Amino acid sequence: MSTTVLENPSAPAAEARRSSAPAGRRRERPYRTKGAGGFGKPTLTGLILRYVLLVAVLVLAVGPFVWQLSTSLKGPMDDIYSFPPSLIPSDPTLGNYTTVAATIPILRYAGHSLIVALALAIGNVVLGTAAGYALGCLRFRGKKIAMGILLATLLLPGEVTIMSQFLTIKSLGLADSLGGVILPGLVGAINVLLLTAACRAIPQELLEAAVLDGAGTWQVLRSIVWPSVRGMASVVAIFAFIGGWDDFLWPLVVLSDPAKYTLTVGMEYLNSAFGSDPRVVAAGTMIALVPIIIFFAVFQKFFFRGVEDGAVKG
Repeated sequence: MSTTVLENPSAPAAEARRSSAPAGRRRERPYRTKGAGGFGKPTLTGLILRYVLLVAVLVLAVGPFVWQLSTSLKGPMDDIYSFPPSLIPSDPTLGNYTTVAATIPILRYAGHSLIVALALAIGNVVLGTAAGYALGCLRFRGKKIAMGILLATLLLPGEVTIMSQFLTIKSLGLADSLGGVILPGLVGAINVLLLTAACRAIPQELLEAAVLDGAGTWQVLRSIVWPSVRGMASVVAIFAFIGGWDDFLWPLVVLSDPAKYTLTVGMEYLNSAFGSDPRVVAAGTMIALVPIIIFFAVFQKFFFRGVEDGAVKG
């Protein structure tokens, strides 16, 4: 006589749920334990050290900005020289910004800085792309000499050539004008090298095939080179814009008429007129700094995308 064992059909499912429940609730650790695998993860000590270094870098990078912002909002009753410094004003006021606006024409100077920054961004992208295409894709005599001269210019600090640049600008009749501020920076050696490297990544066979199909230089630049280097071009444009907005020494040398000052040069007047009141100087610094922070925050995705968008589409 045989006996039949009846099993509960829900038992295996219940056991499976019990065995999988702890695994489902278990969260993956961001670090590896001693003797465990996963060497792509840091140890607990390494993870703590990383966060300590990140916090230190954050304090060094953001600390001066926060201190300047706090100083610009402090009133006459606040002690700005106390130690440790108090970042929260006890007598907050916007009067320092009002003083800056009453002392210098902020909108006019900001407009001049915007013209210079936009011109430098566009010039470096257009001329840098053309030069990068010539140095990275074309074959011609003297190419190595041109690259050597270009690399040599990177070894010279800007202060060495500033006098010769000023004499050149003066001989062209562009002294004391925004054109004189813009002209020397229309194309930078480092930007040409960046775009040259991006152009070298374009397959030579693709360029030769376009030429065999009857494409001219402009068609090659527009249809092949630009789609391939636009990621790097966006990085160049952002660097050039920020450099043009923040530049102080060259506009100070070229411009002598206060009505033509850029924002950074105009803010230097605050340092000479209100040197005894760092609150007003800090307010002027924030006025000059905030627009560029907003600009970078808006276009940072293009910056970090880099040359990724420059991949050649098949």
